[in-house]
Amino acid sequence: IHNTVTIPPSVWTNAAHRHGVIVLGTFITEWTDGGKMCEVFLKEEESYRAVADRLVQIAHCYGFDGWLINIENPLGETAVKNTPLFLRYLTDQMHERVPGSMVLWYDSVLENGQLKWQNELNPSNRVFFSACDGIFTNYNWTEQNLEGMKAYSAAQGRLADIFVGVDVFARGEVVGGKLETNKALEMIRKHDFSTAIFAPGWVYESIPDKNDFRKEQDKFWSLLSDFLYVHRPSSPLPFVSSFCQGAGTSLYWRGQREVDRSWFNLDAQELQPLYYRETLEGEGWLRTQGCPEDAWSGGSSLLVEGVLPSMLSKVCARIFSLQVPLSSRVFVSLIYKPSPGVTVSLELKTADATLCTHRGVQDIPSDSIEPVALTEDHQLMRQFSQSCGQWNPDGWTVRCSQLELQGCALRDVCVSVQRDGGDKDTPFKCRVGEIMILDAESLSVPPLPVQSVCLYDVVWLRGANKLNLNATLRWRYPAQLVRHFLLSLIGRAYCPLFRVTELTVPEPPGLLELVVEPVSREGFRVPESQWGRRSLSYTEERTDQS
Repeated sequence: IHNTVTIPPSVWTNAAHRHGVIVLGTFITEWTDGGKMCEVFLKEEESYRAVADRLVQIAHCYGFDGWLINIENPLGETAVKNTPLFLRYLTDQMHERVPGSMVLWYDSVLENGQLKWQNELNPSNRVFFSACDGIFTNYNWTEQNLEGMKAYSAAQGRLADIFVGVDVFARGEVVGGKLETNKALEMIRKHDFSTAIFAPGWVYESIPDKNDFRKEQDKFWSLLSDFLYVHRPSSPLPFVSSFCQGAGTSLYWRGQREVDRSWFNLDAQELQPLYYRETLEGEGWLRTQGCPEDAWSGGSSLLVEGVLPSMLSKVCARIFSLQVPLSSRVFVSLIYKPSPGVTVSLELKTADATLCTHRGVQDIPSDSIEPVALTEDHQLMRQFSQSCGQWNPDGWTVRCSQLELQGCALRDVCVSVQRDGGDKDTPFKCRVGEIMILDAESLSVPPLPVQSVCLYDVVWLRGANKLNLNATLRWRYPAQLVRHFLLSLIGRAYCPLFRVTELTVPEPPGLLELVVEPVSREGFRVPESQWGRRSLSYTEERTDQS
C-alpha cells in the first residue's frame, strides 16, 4: 500500500545528512483513483502549482531534499501536457527554497499519456527528464538499453542524472539482483550512469535466521563497494565518531555499560566508517565491521581485524573519507583495544585546503601524517583530562596527539596496524572505540548555557495507584556543539525537543524539576551552572460527591 505523499522519517533524514547524503520524499499516484487525482490537479496551471507549492512547503518544513515523482496511471491529453510544466515548476521552486535539492521522475508514463515502462531514457519520456533533475528507470533493462541511452542526444552531459533502477529482489527479467546485484552495478558503472538500488531490505527479509543479518548485510554491501560513490562529509571541526550505528544490544558511555537492553534510535548514529573486506598479499586479509559486543560510546565500536602477512610489517585501513578544514593546531584522540603483538595508531591524509573547495573533487594530491602521542604532562593532555573529568578507561587505550598545520583539509582517516616483531603471518583484532579530531584551542573555550527551557502539551493520566505525566519538553542549544542531552528522571535526548511519556511522579501536591544537561560533541560534561531547568508544580482538584 502506497501513500500519495510519503515524508521520510526525520531520523532517516538526520542520519543521511550527517553523511552528506540527500533524502527524497515520494509523490505517487496509481490505479483508477490515482488517475482521477491527476486529472484534477494537472488540469490547469493554478492547480498543479498549488500541489507543487505544498510539496515544497512539506520538504522545507521536514528538512528533506526533494521528491521522486511517480505517476503510475495513464494520463489524459491535458494532464500529460501539463506534467512537464508541473515538474519544471516544482524543480525550480525546490531549488530556490532548498539549496542542493533534487526532483526525479520515475520511468512510467509516456509523452502520449500511456502507462508503459521503458527501462531507459528515450524520445517517449524525454520531455519529463528535460523538465527536472533526473530519471529513475524501471528495472527490466538490458545492456542494449544502456548502450542506447549513452548514445542518445538527450543524455549527453547528463549521464549522471540517469539513475538506472536495480531491483534487489530480482523480479522479472533483470540483470543481477540478490547476491548478484554487483553484476548490475558493474554494468551500469561501465556506461557511466548513476544507479537507484531498490529494496535492499531483501537482505533482512530473505534470511531465515535474523541473527545472521549483520553478517549478511556486510556481505551484500561489500559486493557493491567497488561500484559505489564515497560521499565525503564536509563540516568544520570537531570531527568525532564513536561508530555508533544508532542501535545496539546495550548502551555504553566511556566504555561502561549504562543500559543492558536492545535499543534503536537513528538520531544517535555517529558518522559511519567505510565497511569492507580487502585481500592482502599471501594469506593476508583486512576487514572492518561494526561490533555491538563492546563499545566506548553508544551501541557499537569499529572492529578492524585480519591477518598481517609475513611479507608486510604494517597494514593501513582507510576508515573515513572526508573533506574537513583543519585549524593550525589540531588535537587528536584515539581510543582503542588492540590484540597482543601489534601496535595501533592513526594515519591522517591531508591536502591543500584550496584544492578541496569543490564537493565533487576526489583525486587530489595528499600527504600522510602519523600523529605522535603526547606525554601525560603536556599542557593539552592536562586540559583534555580536566575537560573529561573522572573516567575509567577499563581496558581501553587512550592515545592523544597534537598536529601543527597550515592551510590543510583532512581527506582520509586510517587505522595503522603494525607488527611488533617477527616475520610470521600475524592475526590481529582491534576495536576502535572513538576517534576525535578538534581545534586545540577549543579545549579552553567555556561551554554555552542551555536556554529557553519550556514545557507544554501537558497531559496527566492516572493509572493503577500511580500518576503519570505526559508533556513536551523543548529548549535551545546549538546542535553542532552537542552529542546528546541528559534529561533528569528521563534519559538521553539527541535533539532539543523531547516528548515525555508516562513519567510516574509523586502524588500531588508536588513540585517537579526537569533538568537538561548537555554533553558536548567532544564528550565533555558541561558545568551544572550551564544546565537548563524547568519546574512544574501540580495539585489535584477533588470534587466532593454527596
